[in-house]
Amino acid sequence: MRFKDKVGIVTGAGGGIGEGYARALAGEGAHVVIAEIDAERGRQVADSINQKGGSALFVKVDISSPASTAAMAAAAVEKFGGIDYLVNNAALFGGMDLASCLEMDWDYYTKFMNINFHGALLATRAVVPHMKARGGGAIVNQTSTAAYMSYGPYSVAKLGLNGLTFALARELGPLNIRINGIAPGPTDTPALRSVVSEEYLQGMTAGMPLARLGKPKDLADAVLFLLSDEAEWITGHILNVDGGQWMRV
Repeated sequence: MRFKDKVGIVTGAGGGIGEGYARALAGEGAHVVIAEIDAERGRQVADSINQKGGSALFVKVDISSPASTAAMAAAAVEKFGGIDYLVNNAALFGGMDLASCLEMDWDYYTKFMNINFHGALLATRAVVPHMKARGGGAIVNQTSTAAYMSYGPYSVAKLGLNGLTFALARELGPLNIRINGIAPGPTDTPALRSVVSEEYLQGMTAGMPLARLGKPKDLADAVLFLLSDEAEWITGHILNVDGGQWMRV
């Protein structure tokens, strides 16, 4: 129960990896805000956690909106009294347009970047005053090994998110707020399978040292570590959880 009576917000927690993060936090005693744009899915996750004895609140949020992210933070404070943790998981990924940087429709591109890059900054801006009031906190940004692979706008957004993580680590450190990134490799979710073919996935995993798709639990365990006091002297770090897909020096 590392997070007993702590308060954590997980964006995009209505399914997939984000749902796994929220359930893992609740399982270790946290009050969890299910911040999700899909109201039906978000309520289902929150209701399920509460029915199993956990503590969860659904808040509908558009992370590309300053007003919506501010309202998300305010709802968390009103319900639970403060904010200790934020997981910036929400992204436009499942079913995304795979056009190149040069060819992607400009309106779609700006929407894509507002969600996949600027959304993490807006959510962070919204929670920082409340974390400061608690004496500190911890944030995890969901990036991706795609950041290192130069695959169009998605890679650009995730590489940018890495840079944002580094910049915010320097800005937030004096407030006793840590911020790190987790970079998943290919993880078995419906969103991944909506973008990548089974044949491609088989070829990708065959070349990895740990030759399988990731599971949401693989990532949840890593996020819990980065949020916990066990990582109290770690900030500005991108942790690959990818079966050895991408090795950096």
